[in-house]
Amino acid sequence: MKRPVIGVVPLIDVEKGSYWMLPGYMEGIRQAGGLPMMMPLTGDRNEIRQMAEMMDGFLFTGGHDVSPSVYGQEEKKWCGECCPERDEMEKVLFWDAMEMDKPILGICRGIQLLNALMGGTLYQDLDKEHPSDVIHHQKPPYDVPSHQVEIIEDTPLYELLKVRKLAVNSYHHQAVRKLGTGLCSMAVSEDGLIEAVYVPDKPFVWGVQWHPEFSYLSDQHSQAVLREFTAYCK
Repeated sequence: MKRPVIGVVPLIDVEKGSYWMLPGYMEGIRQAGGLPMMMPLTGDRNEIRQMAEMMDGFLFTGGHDVSPSVYGQEEKKWCGECCPERDEMEKVLFWDAMEMDKPILGICRGIQLLNALMGGTLYQDLDKEHPSDVIHHQKPPYDVPSHQVEIIEDTPLYELLKVRKLAVNSYHHQAVRKLGTGLCSMAVSEDGLIEAVYVPDKPFVWGVQWHPEFSYLSDQHSQAVLREFTAYCK
């Protein structure tokens, strides 16, 4: 059976001038039934459009902080390293994919990017702007849970997992602050952060703050999210 081709946004090492990739993004998609393809970093709109047309879905990965300029704010001193080239490429790719109703899954930076592009804002650093006892930036191993989220009923995530409480891994210092227009929350952390979102008007546009690319081998719920995404890409 022909597998759906899923474009995976590359991770960028600016210092080394290289692309790189966490195996879990690729293997998680592959084990869920997809054929993952790491995309080039390009600002060429024609190239991005061609990729949007030829691929069946898109995984927006973690990595650099989203530039505050994307959501109309000044960069604060505690904001982490940004990659304007990623922001620009992903902005064009996201709106092309949305126009074509291509499935989208955003992980970590991915949920933050979705929110920023749809008019929302971000906490530039949780320790500074949303202090909490909840561990959002855990130490290795990254495949074990560090806190719980509450899944909101009558959302696609609840319909998929059929649980109200979900233990998740967590490795981020930024997060959704104001929810973007057209986005709805699907899960909330113990300290009130939005941890999963979706676009009701699209077949499948989801973002999760946790990391199924680390936990997919051992966690059935991470596997379910990746399978659901991949299924929509067919």
